[in-house]
Amino acid sequence: MKDRLEVRIVLFYAVFIILTQNRALADFDSKSHEVNSDSVGEEEWEMVQTKGMQFTLNGQPFYVNGFNTYWMMTLAADNSTRGKVTEVFQQASAVGMTVGRTWAFNDGQWRALQKSPSVYDEEVFKALDFVVSEARKYKIRLILSLVNNWDAYGGKAQYVKWGNASGLNLTSDDDFFTNPTLRNFYQSHVRAVLNRVNTYTNITYKNDPTIFAWELMNEPRCPSDPSGDKLQSWIQEMAVFVKSLDAKHLVEIGLEGFYGPSAPTRTRYNPNPYAAQVGTDFIRNNQVLGIDFASVHVYPDSWISPAVSNSFLEFTSSWMQAHVEDAEMYLGMPVLFTEFGMSAHDPGFNTSFRDMMLNTVYKMTLNSTRKGGAGAGSLVWQVFPQGVEFMDDGYAVYLTRAHTASKIISLQSKRLAIFNSLCGWKCKWGCKKKNHTALDALLSHDEL
Repeated sequence: MKDRLEVRIVLFYAVFIILTQNRALADFDSKSHEVNSDSVGEEEWEMVQTKGMQFTLNGQPFYVNGFNTYWMMTLAADNSTRGKVTEVFQQASAVGMTVGRTWAFNDGQWRALQKSPSVYDEEVFKALDFVVSEARKYKIRLILSLVNNWDAYGGKAQYVKWGNASGLNLTSDDDFFTNPTLRNFYQSHVRAVLNRVNTYTNITYKNDPTIFAWELMNEPRCPSDPSGDKLQSWIQEMAVFVKSLDAKHLVEIGLEGFYGPSAPTRTRYNPNPYAAQVGTDFIRNNQVLGIDFASVHVYPDSWISPAVSNSFLEFTSSWMQAHVEDAEMYLGMPVLFTEFGMSAHDPGFNTSFRDMMLNTVYKMTLNSTRKGGAGAGSLVWQVFPQGVEFMDDGYAVYLTRAHTASKIISLQSKRLAIFNSLCGWKCKWGCKKKNHTALDALLSHDEL
């Protein structure tokens, strides 16, 4: 009888969470998405931390259903497009997303944040302030990436150009990782961002719980050194440097997740032979002091073949499972799948297959969540409001017209909300087996 009563309590509490969330979303819509920034009380807006293989918030687990929208600072810098940033947060919040990822860099390009080393456009910095303040209004936390591996928005190539302009004789973009002057340029940018006082909230970035984590670099690669030693050295220096400025926030590298020389038996999970030659090494890189959680990207259309096929889903499942296992066995930290998606430009693309991709990623995340494993969540690439099609790289998910995708995303948010509240309420990281039965019954349904 006691066992049955506990199961009933668990089910009642789960249903209560769902009804509460649905009511909140209904209220959100009825108020035309108006949110008061004062509604986020300091007592409930704390820093996200880690405890073993989970993220935690106020002592409870914090599993993530999130999104990417890389261009928010750029569009916020123009009054005519600033409202699109608000729309992103409105729409993401309406489907229960709690973490967003965006760029805190734009180096020497159109609407540059950093026009030259340590020289900033104050209006663009205020645009980043706006992005952070809007995220806070909608109770969405941000992963802020600090530089790009790629040429878009400047990246390491722009740092090399700045170095040569200052009298250096650099011949490779990978000199970004080894040249002392370029390392200093990067550290100066990190210092400028972390010590920035937000002009909207008056909160210093390094003290703002709105920021979920700092990302050292978007998709770092150093193909000139397949051994991985150059990139490893850079990660070691920069992780400690960021922590020296800000010991409160989490730090991650920004890796795609490729296996390298330190784990030759794991390279079979790489999407292609070249992936082991780009200078990254998932396990070794994430063992660096100062790194709090691992990141992985999931792009079968870029890495295997652009033609849509079931191999996408098979790869996604094995790729994610391998990294969850490694995070548990070797790293002892959460792993977040910080980018995944598929392009509308892929031959054979259709929205139904994209929905299958969403379901596959979410299922793999839930499989880990059920067991209290290291799979801590995922962030789709990427969420767009209507009216910014000119920024679309093919991967945009327009929540207001992708109705099935929106339902799938919302369902995942509700499922994770159950774990975030239930598991912290009574059963901590490993719910008792009798309670798992009730939860599994709930989570096996397509609709809650």
